[in-house]
Amino acid sequence: MLKNVTLSALVVLLPIFAQAATQKNEHPRAPVKHQIEGVKVTQTQAGFKHWVKTFRVKALSRGISGKTYDQAFRGVKLQKRVIASDRKQAEFSRQIWDYLDTATSPKRVKNGKAMVKKHKNLLRRIEAKYGVEWSIVVAIWGLESSYGTNMGDINIIEALATLAYEGRRKKFGENQLLTALKIIQNGDITPNRMMGSWAGAMGHTQFIPTSFDALAVDFTGDGKRDVWNPRKPDDALASTANYLRQNGWVKGQPWGIEVKLPNNFYYGNASLKVKATTARWAELGVRRMDGNKIPNYGKAAILLPAGADGPAFAVFKNFFVIKTYNNANSYAMAVGHLAQKINGGGEFVQEWPRGPGALKLNQKIEFQELLLEAGYNIGDVDGIIGPKTIDALSDMQIKAGVRPTGKADEAALKFLRSQVR
Repeated sequence: MLKNVTLSALVVLLPIFAQAATQKNEHPRAPVKHQIEGVKVTQTQAGFKHWVKTFRVKALSRGISGKTYDQAFRGVKLQKRVIASDRKQAEFSRQIWDYLDTATSPKRVKNGKAMVKKHKNLLRRIEAKYGVEWSIVVAIWGLESSYGTNMGDINIIEALATLAYEGRRKKFGENQLLTALKIIQNGDITPNRMMGSWAGAMGHTQFIPTSFDALAVDFTGDGKRDVWNPRKPDDALASTANYLRQNGWVKGQPWGIEVKLPNNFYYGNASLKVKATTARWAELGVRRMDGNKIPNYGKAAILLPAGADGPAFAVFKNFFVIKTYNNANSYAMAVGHLAQKINGGGEFVQEWPRGPGALKLNQKIEFQELLLEAGYNIGDVDGIIGPKTIDALSDMQIKAGVRPTGKADEAALKFLRSQVR
């Protein structure tokens, strides 16, 4: 139930979004034993080879031919890096503004606009057929594989078989593996071209096999649903639009709108579980940033991704549809915001509560430009502060007789300006 009360003694927690992960150090251990269909195996190549023979019986009972199975598993081995990736634990988190800075960086926006120009006619046809705005499809493409430049380099059969054999994600691995074999048997792709991520995500927009099987489409009409073709993303982009449509996409409705909350707003109403009409939110004093009422796009919830001190958003059904692709609020925001930027939009009006000395995106870009001017090879100017940027800063500080801070903040930016310009 919506409440209209003043804010009093209410603590709003700042959500933190896990984005990157590093692997925990572990002591050496003996191979872990698992029970698979009554046969004990260990995490060794020999144990994996035995598992492949055992699993063949299950695959054939599910309609996979012996020919398909043997062809798909030819040369397949236990993939240790899949196990390592699966066991990674998140050891640090990124604030929402840092995640969005990366997800909607100038480089990603620029590349997205280039893809729109290159595939304009294709994107228009996809939007016309599936009723999903082209900008959203392109944004998902950009986030999932950097517009097809990073679709994954692991054999999907090898990855999923490893997950199924290793045991921690046995059910997921087996279900996805059986579906992957079905996809091969249907003739959509050959085993050697079925590449993707360690978790089994495939193609330009990273479909897992079960989603592919249910929702991928043959947009080119060549008889195959080819989401892997590096030169022809037609099937992949159309499949993504079909996925969103089948999950309830509403054409013409934004993912969300930045809003201004009244001083007496009851923050208990800022929950994705609390949905109301835009008229009701207007009664409670919620307005667009320009002071006007929120258009009637249907029921909305109020999202405060950085708490009461950061931007506020009224999010609509399409926000939740994007979350069916990836359930993180940060991901849904990134898709929506990147789509807006590719389509000519700008940054949010309300500043993020970055804290004292934290750099804004334009300052991060200036930071990198100054290091390039100073002769440091830090890679592309993309607003992403990585190890090369920090190493270059430290080197400049040491040469200038300044204690290296290892921190890209306003003080460090001021130092760079004094040294370079």
